[in-house]
Amino acid sequence: MNFNCNKLELSEAITNVSKAVPSKSSIPQLEGIKISLTDNNLTLTGYNLELGITTTVNVTNNDNSSGEYIINARLFAEMVKKMPSDIINIDINKDGDMKAHLKASNTNCKIAVLSAKDYPNFPDTSMGENVSIPQQALKNMIHQTIYAVSVNDIKPILTGELFDISNGEFNLVAIDGKRLAIRHENISCMDNFKFVVPSKTLEEVSKILKDDAKATDCKIVNTSSHIMFQVDKYTIVSRLLEGEFHDYKKTIPTQFDTEVIIKVKDLTDCLERCSLLINEKNRAPIKLNFKDDTLKIFCETPLGNIDEEIHIDMTGKPLLIGLNNRFLLDSLRASDCDQVKLLMNSPIRPMTIVPMQSNSFTFLLMPIQLKDNQL
Repeated sequence: MNFNCNKLELSEAITNVSKAVPSKSSIPQLEGIKISLTDNNLTLTGYNLELGITTTVNVTNNDNSSGEYIINARLFAEMVKKMPSDIINIDINKDGDMKAHLKASNTNCKIAVLSAKDYPNFPDTSMGENVSIPQQALKNMIHQTIYAVSVNDIKPILTGELFDISNGEFNLVAIDGKRLAIRHENISCMDNFKFVVPSKTLEEVSKILKDDAKATDCKIVNTSSHIMFQVDKYTIVSRLLEGEFHDYKKTIPTQFDTEVIIKVKDLTDCLERCSLLINEKNRAPIKLNFKDDTLKIFCETPLGNIDEEIHIDMTGKPLLIGLNNRFLLDSLRASDCDQVKLLMNSPIRPMTIVPMQSNSFTFLLMPIQLKDNQL
């Protein structure tokens, strides 16, 4: 088969599809990208049996041919990037040599290809339940929750995020045992279903989603074992995680003794200064003392200490609480707000972080028990 294609479009497609190509596999064909030509459409596919990504780019079919082959993902990506002109001619299996002949300007190169006859097909999701959501909304939901996904395989179900869809409400939930992140959106779907998507899949989906309110909606289709995301010309298919996800709704406090309104930048700047004193060898909690519209923050390690005061708007009881500096910093960065509310009950119960007016997110942080009750 012989076709011409745009270098930038092809390069972008290869880069995204390659995220699903394993570096090593017991099935040699999976270590490459499958390319399929039909009419003027070139389909590229990467698949590691857990995650699959496919997309189609428009090309000029020079000989009205069709076919499919497998080409080394890394070599294909780097060679296309380094070709000298915007249009690349690709001629595959010319004279039966099982090579891809790439030509651009005065540059010619050859890359070995494999037959695609043993390349596995994607799981069938045609009979699954489906829902649509704006790309911008889903991208934001992933951004505001993925930081709280567990990186520990002791409970594999917590290495993914829960999609909890019920009666027009969509909650995306991540939890790692010490923190919880919930992102809420109202959607048009009135069906009820739950499933858990691996965080690695969501990371790749997020990279493809557009942060543009005018972008077409992302279509999500799930079966009992797999999920499919349809994003513009991209299709991402992933195996779902099995197991019982934590009943997160029972974790969320509903009443609070202390309520604080604080500027995110003020607290973030202070926590970043505290981060300079904390590392793997020098760990310490940060102490936050809420009293009389003032937050006093103290952090001390063998490297030094920080003692700082921030103005706040506070109602309720004074409170001293210890927290993990990085965990609090992650939550504040994910909030994307100028101000947030910090809601608390005691030094041994979770801190809840919510936006000023909406219910778009809820973040929970487990405290660290302090050895003393003073800064």
